[in-house]
Amino acid sequence: MRQQRADYTLEDLLALPDDAPRVELVDGVIQVTPSPTLGHQNIASTLWLWLRNHAPLHLRAAQAVGVKLGHNTSRQPDVLVHHANVASVHSMLRPADVVLAVEIVSPGTRRIDRFAKPGEYAAAGIPFYWRIEQDPLHVYAYRIGDRVGPGGERQYELVADGADVIELTEPFDIKLPIAEITP
Repeated sequence: MRQQRADYTLEDLLALPDDAPRVELVDGVIQVTPSPTLGHQNIASTLWLWLRNHAPLHLRAAQAVGVKLGHNTSRQPDVLVHHANVASVHSMLRPADVVLAVEIVSPGTRRIDRFAKPGEYAAAGIPFYWRIEQDPLHVYAYRIGDRVGPGGERQYELVADGADVIELTEPFDIKLPIAEITP
């Protein structure tokens, strides 16, 4: 069914019932997010657990939490890392609460995860973005840089990528063996 209007807001999204399907709000259009595959979910859950076990005390890992990117746009990263002082009652975070957004690329989300979401996350000021490609598993780690796009928005710069191990000093000291998140 095609949506008849494109003027929904975050308030409309938050008013949906608890048992509503997983959705994102993009420029006022409610988009139902398809169910992920088992492989996708295995990567997301093992990465969430790895981040939960390795993040410093001032940071927390989460899944299935929305991020407000504007009055009519929200996204739901597959995994995210947020500041620990954010109240646990929130289901929608501000970009300032989020330190790292992670998207696991699926066949149906390639363009969105590779282009749209990183642009939106960078424009909102989320400092770090990871893109995980499947089959074979490969992690691309980005941080917001000084480069600006044609519209003056900040963009991410690739800081590391690998299929064996990812080593980073930001947002905290990370040495992630990719085998530990491979289903």
